[in-house]
Amino acid sequence: MSRTESAFFPGVQVIDTDAHWSEPHDLWTSRAPAAYRDRVPQMRVGSGGKRRWCVDGDIVIAGDTAASAITPDGDKIVGLDFLKLDVEMVHAASSQMAPRLEMLDTLGIKAQVLYPNVAGFGNQNFMKVQDAGLRQACVEIYNDAMAELQSASGDRLLPMILVPWWDIAASVAEIERCQGLGMRGVVMCSNPQDSGTPEFNQPDWEPFWEICEGLNLPVNFHIGASEGDMDWFGRVPYKSWPGEVKITIGGATLFLGNSRWMSNLLFSDVPENHPDLRFVSVESGVGWIPFLLEALDYQMGETAPSLVKHLSMKPSEYFRRQFYGTFWFESSYNVGPAVNYLGASQVMFETDFPHPTCLYPKSIERVKETIGALAPDVQRMVLQDNAAALYGIDLD
Repeated sequence: MSRTESAFFPGVQVIDTDAHWSEPHDLWTSRAPAAYRDRVPQMRVGSGGKRRWCVDGDIVIAGDTAASAITPDGDKIVGLDFLKLDVEMVHAASSQMAPRLEMLDTLGIKAQVLYPNVAGFGNQNFMKVQDAGLRQACVEIYNDAMAELQSASGDRLLPMILVPWWDIAASVAEIERCQGLGMRGVVMCSNPQDSGTPEFNQPDWEPFWEICEGLNLPVNFHIGASEGDMDWFGRVPYKSWPGEVKITIGGATLFLGNSRWMSNLLFSDVPENHPDLRFVSVESGVGWIPFLLEALDYQMGETAPSLVKHLSMKPSEYFRRQFYGTFWFESSYNVGPAVNYLGASQVMFETDFPHPTCLYPKSIERVKETIGALAPDVQRMVLQDNAAALYGIDLD
């Protein structure tokens, strides 16, 4: 048996399509040119002695938490105490390559697709920077570091490309540059219009869709990947709730925030005009997607007959051809019907390691309970084949 083959799924090498990298404190400063070294993201001590991730002096873009709920001895923290732990206080696998690979071997996972923390899940935090040159440098330095990580890991750790989406031409150039470094996909702001950039249905984005389709790079939309999404996260819970309830309700409803970009893209010309372009709804679950697609199909016929004439397919049909959903904690009651409705080729597995909602430490045992009733070939597609094909992952 291959060292990356799952003991729970013989013959299958599990691919985790959503995990996170806790950025080391020197990720940007150690790679920045001299002109930017004091201005790129770094940890600074602010008022009250609290440390924060800051950029361009004192612009706060994140707290000092590593966003990891895994302790150095391998336990998992329940509740909000993880917010008190920086990258030096959590498991080394959160931010270091060798320990992460050891963790993957322990968990029985072949490879992980990685997303950022400090930049924001859609790179929206760098919009707080006014200097366009500095903003671009922040993106490029991160991508350089992640390309190094991917190469050093033997392509088992696959960070997605951050793009300067506020500048479409610069985004195209950065995508082409990073694809040349071996990177396999793009992480995108889900609603750039929140920050004044054109909506995805506008012709301004054509060069972006063309480069992603032409280079066979999937466009990944992680939950909480825009200012509007994070505002929703904060506004949904009642103000009277204590912090742990706020983050629970906000987090649960944030999954559904991905319906916003998904619905708009499914009604746009983008899937129609770019049939080989692929989109991924990341860390959002899959149980709600069939209802959304049924609703869009129905509403299109009832209230948007012009679209019925204009587009060659229904929203649900575009999804089955070009879109993917990822799941982790959902039970068989949700995942089984979703796989049946969406198609086994459009669903993938994730763990969300090392975030507080991750499946650790029994990631594969948990998914075995979830998809154990599905046919073996369907299990293989969900756990391995779909992701391997989408992200160009070579199997042992």
